[in-house]
Amino acid sequence: MQTLNTTLLIIGGGPGGYVTAIRAGQLGIPTILVEGQSLGGTCLNIGCIPSKALIHVAEQFHQTQHHSQHSALGISVSAPTLDISKSVEWKDGIVDRLTTGVAALLKKNKIQVINGWAKIIDGKTVEVGDTRIQCEHLVLATGSTSVNLPILPIGGPIISSTEALAPTAVPKRLVVVGGGYIGLELGIAYRKLGAEVSVVEAQDRILPAYDAELTQPVHEALKQLGVKLYLKHSVLGFDGTLQVRDPEGETLNLETDQVLVAVGRKANTQGFNLEALNLDMNGSAIRIDSRCQTSMRNVYAIGDVSGEPMLAHRAMAQGEMVAELISGKRREFNPTAIAAVCFTDPELVVVGKTPDEAKAAGLDCIVSSFPFAANGRAMTLESKSGFVRVVARRDNHLIVGWQAVGVGVSELSTAFAQSLEMGARLEDIGGTIHAHPTLGEAVQEAALRALGHALHL
Repeated sequence: MQTLNTTLLIIGGGPGGYVTAIRAGQLGIPTILVEGQSLGGTCLNIGCIPSKALIHVAEQFHQTQHHSQHSALGISVSAPTLDISKSVEWKDGIVDRLTTGVAALLKKNKIQVINGWAKIIDGKTVEVGDTRIQCEHLVLATGSTSVNLPILPIGGPIISSTEALAPTAVPKRLVVVGGGYIGLELGIAYRKLGAEVSVVEAQDRILPAYDAELTQPVHEALKQLGVKLYLKHSVLGFDGTLQVRDPEGETLNLETDQVLVAVGRKANTQGFNLEALNLDMNGSAIRIDSRCQTSMRNVYAIGDVSGEPMLAHRAMAQGEMVAELISGKRREFNPTAIAAVCFTDPELVVVGKTPDEAKAAGLDCIVSSFPFAANGRAMTLESKSGFVRVVARRDNHLIVGWQAVGVGVSELSTAFAQSLEMGARLEDIGGTIHAHPTLGEAVQEAALRALGHALHL
């Protein structure tokens, strides 16, 4: 068995792991990165990027179908057809370019990448096949995995998001189990690709992690698309049809060709002998402090394996910080807010405190919304549903939260996060000249409305 020595060893090559490695390389820290599958992790290979690619394909196909029937824009085309294999090939091309780019960045920064499955021996020793690696600092960036339901084992007609992102054909009928962001993003995409889609959700509404006012436009859009919702329904099993229990306790049999299980994700703590470290845990995730340090000195955990919020951009920011800590810099992970984006149609963005969260925190706040129905740019995009909402303290007008639902609002997340990090007040946003015509004007108008003088409402 050969032995390698390094200052920093990273287990996991997803967004958290590879960003840690790149920043460490920039700082001159000798670094080894171990990854058992493809660089880029879930996000680049079977998550964020491929799902957005499939959503784009679905939207383009849906719009073309719309133009072949009744377009108010004066566009007339023949009824479109879909070659899903070419769609998947295009999606895979994007993934390949991005993962190849990550590999090039790691090489540029002199990171040694070892492909294989890590086995932890102790806090300074890891084995990968017949190679033993000794390190001074260990970063755990192993990500998360889909939560499985024992009564719906993956295989055959029962699929996870991984299989849903690499279809060989579009099923005639699809039942999605789980009305959270993963289930709805993929469910809407499959509906636009031509499948008859039903969503089974145990809670009394879709996207239960978001407030009802914010999710209402998505609910209405689902009805317009013809997606059937089975709310407050629990899954009993599958034997060719999906059996569910309704709120009255009656059993329904849902005919379907495929069942997509999308009930959430859990920290990936299995398969690499993590138990050898006997770390303090936070539920099923690894407990960390404000510097991403675990209960063992010089062992760090970043990203999904350290628990919620399970967001790639959180993992990246944590990884950058950990690399700088190891280099001797003074850092702490204490963001004012981390944006959460749901790529449904319409899209959702939440940054900072919602009205309910502000109230629960004991804050007396002004809550103000501006509808996209009064925004010229939204009208030109054929989308008038949704709004921008601001939450600000009543005493000093400090903004503590932003929420938005509507077409393309994911791109507003950066402005929302920046305003919170910089301690902006309503007057700062209201007094900033926003370009016309843009969706961003609704941000300014929401702030002006909170101050009592919206201009276009």
